[in-house]
Amino acid sequence: MEEDLKTVAKGKILSIRDLPTLPRVLDEVSRLVENPNTTIEAIAKVISRDQVLSAKVLKMVNSPVYGFPGRISSIQHALVLLGINVIRGVIISTSVFDIMAKAMEGLWEHSVGCALATGLIARKAKLKEPEEFSVCGLLHDLGKVVAAVQLPELHKAVGETVRSQDLRWLEAEKAVLGFGHDRINAWLATHWHLPPTIKEAMALHHYPERAQFYPQHAAAVHLGDFIVRIFEHGSGGDDQAVPLSPLALKILNLKLTDLDSVLDGFAQDLAEISCVDFTPEELSPSSGKACN
Repeated sequence: MEEDLKTVAKGKILSIRDLPTLPRVLDEVSRLVENPNTTIEAIAKVISRDQVLSAKVLKMVNSPVYGFPGRISSIQHALVLLGINVIRGVIISTSVFDIMAKAMEGLWEHSVGCALATGLIARKAKLKEPEEFSVCGLLHDLGKVVAAVQLPELHKAVGETVRSQDLRWLEAEKAVLGFGHDRINAWLATHWHLPPTIKEAMALHHYPERAQFYPQHAAAVHLGDFIVRIFEHGSGGDDQAVPLSPLALKILNLKLTDLDSVLDGFAQDLAEISCVDFTPEELSPSSGKACN
């Protein structure tokens, strides 16, 4: 019986063709990226045609999450500074903002907080392209959103299991669905043709020691998730701290004391990321900063 439920749930998840608010722009951008002759200007023009989406992207990339607060004035400028993989991740996350906010209260705030903490960790570990690590943090819980959309009754049952048995969300997912949002993340990353660095971080952020190809990405998101839960910023669906993998710090060549400066930086930027909102009244093409 349990195996039948797992098979049905997996089938419904895999049947997803697109989250309702994912823009067609993302498909166009993906096609352009596959063409080696495509210019950044051409990609920027496609994204810029959608003014609301452009405003969302600019607001996010100008937040403290990516280290260029208030300095990025156009989509083309964002592409030059951050790269296409980061912008694609931002498009996905900001496009599902409304669904994320409705699916689980506090999940958006938790995701943005994880993005900030993950980027700070990547910079502390002196890793290349820390902005891509931030995107990994931003997307780490998208599987929860898809489960809420595709399997609303089972998603509700997961939440009830968390509360009645005092379990972590991942544990409750496995008890109810037979798999967790980390598995859904892997399916999503494949579906959206995301780069392997982001895919492995999304799929293995709970178990970075299992990452075979990009353990640093998985470990950074693991620690980012740990930090944002310590600060209780937003909600990942439960109120329990993430068990810290003993190998996460080792993978990043960090010591526990190295997290002190990361925690200080996170606390300093926390107020600003709290202002990163995408409700209609907050949007305008000139939305340059996370907070005024």
